[in-house]
Order: sequence, then C-alpha cells, then structure tokens
Amino acid sequence: MVSMTLAIPKELKKDMELYPEINWSEVARAAFKRKIYLLKEMDRILANSKLTEDDAIAFGRKITKRVAKKFKRV
Repeated sequence: MVSMTLAIPKELKKDMELYPEINWSEVARAAFKRKIYLLKEMDRILANSKLTEDDAIAFGRKITKRVAKKFKRV
C-alpha cells in the first residue's frame, strides 16, 4: 500500500481528536474510493454525450440566472 500525507486545518484535527476510536485513515480511504467511483460513473454517463463544454457552461449560466431570479422574488 502507498502512503499519503494530508494537510488539514488545525480546527479539523482538534475535532478528529475528540473521536480517537475512529480510524481516520480508513475514513479518508473510503472518501477517496467514493469520489473515484463517482468520477468514473460520470465519465461513463458522459462518454456518449454530444454536449460540449461550452454547451454545459451556457446551460449552467441559464440555470444560475433562473435560480437567482426565483430567489430574488421571494
């Protein structure tokens, strides 16, 4: 197994120390594994997509404008 060193904020480290029974390395491994799974799943879903990056950015901007408009009314 390969070792990795992570830098975390002091406040997070203090919070982690409240739970010494937790294997934080295993928690990190599980988080990395989950993120890799989600990225691979996204790649699989998008593999046959005809949408370009510019299309995605344009859709994102439209959605952002509509959401902002909706909350502005409230």
